[in-house]
Amino acid sequence: MSYTLKGLKILDFSTLLPGPFATLYLADLGAEVVHIESPTRPDLLRLMPPFANGQATSQSYLNRNKQSVALDLKDPANIELVKSKIADYDIVIEQFRPGVMQRLGLDYLILSEINPKLIYCSITGYGQTGTYKAKAGHDINYLALSGIAGHSGRIESGPPALGIQVADVAGGSMHAVIAILAAVIERQRSGKGQYIDISMTDCVVTMNNLAASASLAGNQHQRPESGYLNGGTFYDYYATQDGRYLSIGSLEPQFMQGLAQLLELPIILEKGTSFAPEDHAQVKQAIQDKIRSQPLAHWQMLFAQADVCVEPVLKLEEALRSELAQQRGWVVQVPLKMNDSEQSQAQLACPIKFSRSAMRYDFIGQTLGEKQNW
Repeated sequence: MSYTLKGLKILDFSTLLPGPFATLYLADLGAEVVHIESPTRPDLLRLMPPFANGQATSQSYLNRNKQSVALDLKDPANIELVKSKIADYDIVIEQFRPGVMQRLGLDYLILSEINPKLIYCSITGYGQTGTYKAKAGHDINYLALSGIAGHSGRIESGPPALGIQVADVAGGSMHAVIAILAAVIERQRSGKGQYIDISMTDCVVTMNNLAASASLAGNQHQRPESGYLNGGTFYDYYATQDGRYLSIGSLEPQFMQGLAQLLELPIILEKGTSFAPEDHAQVKQAIQDKIRSQPLAHWQMLFAQADVCVEPVLKLEEALRSELAQQRGWVVQVPLKMNDSEQSQAQLACPIKFSRSAMRYDFIGQTLGEKQNW
């Protein structure tokens, strides 16, 4: 089987979500990942319910395809063990606060002396420099400081509590993967490794893209429900009669015309492109009154064959069972153990699709320290 990253070897010292999700992608793509875990202070992922097949579902998913090695890094013998192995590895990824790996004797300067080709990635909330570098933080804090929360949500109710961790994943995990693979390519030219400083806050700031470019170069500062894409126009969510929601994104003229015809609301065409806030408010109210008059099932049937950028807001369990999920292979069955097809667990698939290469689904996340004699 052809795996795109086959041959890359990674030591993963990270916990919780950002680092493990990054190395999940790398492992799915074929890299060999050894996850170093504390035998006395388990990753909180292992303790978070719900549980299935004897362990936390998040641990089983985020650490699939990875070998679990239990090492107490406060033991000097284990530090020496890591150093003795580091020449065989391409990448180190860690998620401690700045200075921790240096105190342990496992920072980039020390390990790169042993292995000059080593690529070393640190993921933190606020980066390795600046007055915030030692501060604790979580996804909600990074979104707050990045400005994203400041122009999201509703005028009356404020920033929304999101259902996913945007800064952790889009900021931390995905930027780490991009940076690591870019460093691997650069190493092919230079023959040298390098250090990567990933700040989840730095990276999620770039998710502002359109709003930030308008603010920096156009002196137009987006606020909640003020822009084209954050509720300032009829591009929004609308409640149905049965308390569900419909997403309407019919901004382009052809989609707007189709929406107006299907809903029998000419006001969409009359005022939908106006920049006057009161016109947008009238259009949104007209759409809301119409959508609230029928249950979600009615609107699903009406818009099923209409190409106007209108879709139902699905619950997660509905999305994972949907026709689209089946057609695109969103869910895979992963063996509980390597080379054991008797028992498996349903998990999210890696979404990347190659014309020649495959994804790797060897086994779910291992029990703590399952890999012996590393």
